[in-house]
This record gives sequence, C-alpha cells and structure tokens, in this order.
Amino acid sequence: MNIAQPEELEAFLQQHPQTTMLEILSPDINGILRGKRIPVSECQTFFNEGIKAPASICLCNSLGDFAEDVELGILGGDPDHQMRPVANTLAPISWLQSDTAQILSSFVELDGTPTHFDPRNVLIRALEPFYAMDLSAIVATELEFYLIQDSDDAVPKLKLPSVPGTRLPQPGIQYAMPENLWEHDAFLDDVRRVSAEQNVPMTTVQSEFSPGQYEINLHHVADPVVACDHAVLLKRIVKGVARQHGMSACFMAKPFAGIAGSGLHIHFSAYDKAGNNVFADADSNATPTISDRLRHAIGGLAQTMEDAMAIFAPNANSYRRLIPGNYAPLTPNWGYNHRDVSLRIPVSNDSNRRVEHRVASADANPYLVMAAIAAGIHHGIVNACDPGEMIPEGFEIEEEVITLPRVWSLALDSFERSSVLPGYFGEDFCKLFSNVRRDECDEFSRQVSNVDYEWYLRSV
Repeated sequence: MNIAQPEELEAFLQQHPQTTMLEILSPDINGILRGKRIPVSECQTFFNEGIKAPASICLCNSLGDFAEDVELGILGGDPDHQMRPVANTLAPISWLQSDTAQILSSFVELDGTPTHFDPRNVLIRALEPFYAMDLSAIVATELEFYLIQDSDDAVPKLKLPSVPGTRLPQPGIQYAMPENLWEHDAFLDDVRRVSAEQNVPMTTVQSEFSPGQYEINLHHVADPVVACDHAVLLKRIVKGVARQHGMSACFMAKPFAGIAGSGLHIHFSAYDKAGNNVFADADSNATPTISDRLRHAIGGLAQTMEDAMAIFAPNANSYRRLIPGNYAPLTPNWGYNHRDVSLRIPVSNDSNRRVEHRVASADANPYLVMAAIAAGIHHGIVNACDPGEMIPEGFEIEEEVITLPRVWSLALDSFERSSVLPGYFGEDFCKLFSNVRRDECDEFSRQVSNVDYEWYLRSV
C-alpha cells in the first residue's frame, strides 16, 4: 500500500496555503467515493496516524444505506478501522467555492494490516499471484458517459449540441464530430485542467456513438491500482466540473432507451523482468503475433467472465445495456481489431501487445473489475485455458450468441457459485459483496415503477 508521507502534506500546503478543509475519500464496494471532511488543522495527525472510521462506509448500497443481509457482527460489531492517505492523490477541488482539498484513502486494521473489505486492498490481493510469476502489468482505462441538462424534470434529458444559428438540438448520432466538442469546449478544457491539478493523466476525448455521449481515455500506467485511482477520480472530476457548468454527467450503464449504453474498457498488457511483452511472439509471422500466454490469458478471462458478471454489471440498470447489436458483451468471444467482441486485441506492435476488456459498464467499480481481469489472466496462464477460435478481423457476426447472464439475480448466482474468484478476492470479501448486492437486487425488484402503471394499470 502506497501510503502518503507527511512531507507530501507539507509541500501541498506550501503551494496551497489557503486550504481550509480536506475531504478524505474511500471507494465503497460499488466504487462510489465516500468519506468525511476534516479541518486543515487535523491533517498532520491524519498523515501521521490515520483517521478512524467504521468498515460500514465501504459496505453501503447504491443509496448509501446498509444492506439488511450484511451481518456487521462478522466485522466485530462494526468497529473503527484506520483510513490512511494514498500517496500522490492530494489535490485541490477547484470546482468548489470553498478552499477544500481532497485525498484518496485506504482502510487498514488498527495494527496497520490491510482490511479485506476495501476494494483497493482486494485489487492488491488479486494481483499478488500475477506478480508472483515475475510479471508486471501496464494498464489503461476508458470511460464513457452522457451529459444531461440541468433541470427540474423528473426524467433526465440529453444535453445535445445545437444546430448552428438555432436552438434546435442537433439530430443524429454525429459520431466523432469535432463540433460536438466545440459546444462543450469550456467544460472539456476545465476537465483537462482539473485532471492535471489532480495528477489524473487524461488523454483522448471524443464524442461517442450516441448523441450527448462522450469518452475520455486515461494514459497507461504501470500500476493497476493507480490506474483505478485515476478512473474513480476522473468520474468525480467530470461530475464536479459538469455541475460547475450548469449540467450533469451520467455514468449509468444505460440511462436512455434506444441509444447505446456506457462502458468501462480496460487495456491490459504483461511484461517479464527484462521488459519484454509476454503477450507477443516475436518469432511468429501471424497477424497479430500473439503468444501462448496471451491465448491462455484470454482463455482464463473467457472462463471466468460469467462468474464475474455481477462485478462487470453491478446494478439493475447495468443489464439494460446488454442488448444484441449494441456493442455490449453477450458471450466471452475474442478477436483481433474487432469491436463486436468482449475481448479485443487492438492493433499494436510487439512492445504493447495487449487485450482490451470491453465487458464492464461505466457504473462498475474499477478496482473490482481490474481484480477480476487480473484473476482471469492469472487463472488462464496457470491452467493453460483454451480461448476457442479467434474471430478474424473484418468478420461479421451475423447471429450473436448469448451465454452471459443478462439478469442481475442470475449474475449474482454465478458469482456465488464461482470456484475461482474467492481464491483471488478472498472468501470473506466475496460473501460481503454478494450480500450487499443481493440485498439491493431484491429491494429493487420489490419496487413498482411508472412503467408498471403505464403498461398495466388501465389494461389489466
């Protein structure tokens, strides 16, 4: 665990002496950042000793409530643990009016050992078998989201660019249209500026395959935990800056019917101690040149995909994204330079050969998604898992095969039956995750929505 040292605080306060408060943020089991504010006068103690907080902060459901099925007694009556600052995440929150800063934190036991319920610690644990093979990883994340109008309406409306010279919303998808970026130039430039302030390596921005949808990519880094820190911070930046500009940003998997959902794509490559990419085969004449290790890694990702769908699609809305013909995963297929597959090998050379995992939705917890990917890759390499036939470049998938669960409760069933994931995540965490998400799933299914009234009230 990369704990921030007091010197980082001292340097920050010298550069930002006007700081009055510090938000201490920790990702919960859903990837939602929760925490508290402390006055700057208490920051030195926090950096030296940590700050006490209960484990229940990490175990909330999406509404910030406690799941009825989670027995806090298994955590010893929900006692206090320590929140410790994460290095290189201390930064100002420039979209607020107050002089408040923020920092990520991780939970540890009172004796300093990592807790089993913190998603950052789950990822660290899941990576240990991979690192034990004398391998290292370079990863990057891509996040899709929608901009929506700030209004008092009960149903959100897309924030669409206008037809020039009118107030009419721009019709059509307008994929990769630079003018869409012009419309939100001030917002996007503030996202870039704040990302730089918060050490979040933002790179490419483009308008996506639906009106009002955008994608921001993050630069690849050599630490998967840091990459996930960047992902949760980017979501927070986009939301915060959007509010400053009189609109909202939405990372729901499927906020609107009839148009594409939003995904979280992760690129993952592996290197040996000499810095060689072990996913490439320099002696091969094939296109692409892929090694047996990459084939086996993809086989492991395919074999564990059903078990991990409750992580990749963690909410009721996540499953509305899983529709045939919508660039969403329906089966664990793989291919080269092909965006209709779940596991894509992008065009790359032998030094950056990688797999792009396209399964997770934008509402997923990046730490747990990355942990599931690391687990699948290690499981595949160790057990020489066969990925099946590769879908070739340019091949049209005319009839999509659906093998992955498209219902939340069935995905949780698969997660609970998994014989692989508990070995990487820890059995205690898997039980907690299942209880929290199952409780929310059951509660969601008990709700009566407006659609029930609109479809059935009059006719039945």
